[in-house]
Amino acid sequence: MSIPEIILALIAIVVGVVVGYVLHKSVYERNLDQAHETAQGILADAKKQAETDTKEALLEAKEESHRYRSKIEGELKHQRAEVQKQEDRVLQREEALDRKDNAFQKREDALERKENKLSAEQQKLAKLQQQADSLIEKRQAAVEEAAALSKEDAQAQIISEAKASLSEERAKMIKESHRQAIEEADKRAKDLVVQAIQRSGADMVSDTTVTVVTLPNDDMKGRIIGREGRNIRTFETLTGIDLIIDDTPEAVVLSGFDPIRREVARLALEKLIQDGRIHPARIEEMVEKGRKELDEKIQDLGEQTVFDLGIHSMHPALIKLVGQMNYRVSYGQNVLTHAIEVAKLSGIFAAELGEDVTLAKRAGLLHDIGKAVENDVEDSHIQSGVELAKKYKESPVVVDAIAAQTDTHEPQSIISELVAAADTISATRPGARSDSLESYIHRLERLETIANDFDGVKQSFAIQAGREVRVIVKPDKISDLDAVTLAHDIKQRIESDMDYPGHIKVSVIREVRSVAYAK
Repeated sequence: MSIPEIILALIAIVVGVVVGYVLHKSVYERNLDQAHETAQGILADAKKQAETDTKEALLEAKEESHRYRSKIEGELKHQRAEVQKQEDRVLQREEALDRKDNAFQKREDALERKENKLSAEQQKLAKLQQQADSLIEKRQAAVEEAAALSKEDAQAQIISEAKASLSEERAKMIKESHRQAIEEADKRAKDLVVQAIQRSGADMVSDTTVTVVTLPNDDMKGRIIGREGRNIRTFETLTGIDLIIDDTPEAVVLSGFDPIRREVARLALEKLIQDGRIHPARIEEMVEKGRKELDEKIQDLGEQTVFDLGIHSMHPALIKLVGQMNYRVSYGQNVLTHAIEVAKLSGIFAAELGEDVTLAKRAGLLHDIGKAVENDVEDSHIQSGVELAKKYKESPVVVDAIAAQTDTHEPQSIISELVAAADTISATRPGARSDSLESYIHRLERLETIANDFDGVKQSFAIQAGREVRVIVKPDKISDLDAVTLAHDIKQRIESDMDYPGHIKVSVIREVRSVAYAK
């Protein structure tokens, strides 16, 4: 390419650049102008919108201010109304108080007038009383002068005559009241005792001195006897119980007066029969196991008894003695059964009389606790029971209830009396205790002998199983008053000379017959 061509090309390029720049600048200026116009439009619209929003906000603020003002005015109006009502009430109360003050003032004035009037009347009455006293004294002096008696002598004479005239009526009234009181008390006591017995519901238990153990077969008898009788001798030596093997099929008899030993022997023998190996060493082992098993059984029985009666906080040694009473017998009656019955009856009596029911049950349960231990010859079960109760920190009421079983100790609490009554009921109810025929007949004969020893007695009869003795007297030697004295003397003689359960009724009968024959 030549230089001219190059120059032309450069010129063309320069011209193109210039033309392009001019064209671009014109387009940019047009866009810029359009942008300015758009921005101005937007600003104008924004101003209009701002003015519109400002106006709306001002209107809403004005409306809210108007509503708030209306609300405040309404509340103020309501408060003014309430204040006005309270002011009206205060005014009404003030008017009512003013009226009451006026009424009180009128009443005070009236009362003052009445007091003045009463004071004047009292003064008049005092004057009249003085005049009356003066007249009475004058008349009394005149009467004493006429009757030759002083006032005190006249009063004594009148009282003496009144006493003499009313003595018979007074004696009748006292006798009738006494009779009614006795009948009512006797009826009430019977009802209470019957209710207590019905609610206690104790069973009658009769224990014997023998226990029968059943054998699986008669061959076991020979094994129990052992070679040359060594097994049976060992058994009797260790248990202290006689083992009787007779012709009774499949049974042996354990005989002994100690129920605990007899129970140990029964448990040991049953274990030996079940084990089948019977020899001296095995017998000794089973007897020891029987003792331990019985000790546990006695403890469990004592705990169950105390729990059933609702008695708490008793010494464990006493609880064991309670269980041990189950293996003691008194007159054929199980001692524990008797103690439970006495406890229940005592609790019922205490509830009826408002006394401590739990304490009464406790005293009733422990009243024969001395029978649960082996006593020395010189110690009675009562003395042993008192010592045990004191040893294990029992209540003084319980100690008193135990000691009150003797005639030499006077009961110190009402619970002791209730326990004594419950003990008598439990011991004397039909079938509770067994007695030999010889002692029964001896008691009846002794009753009749005591009654016949008194002068004036014609004949006597012991009836109702020894609970009553009827004495027929000679009417020419014993008067009605003497019959009362005789019944009392026989009663005292029976109490001092005899031991008996319950009560014995003494009935003295005096009969006078007047016979005449018309011919």
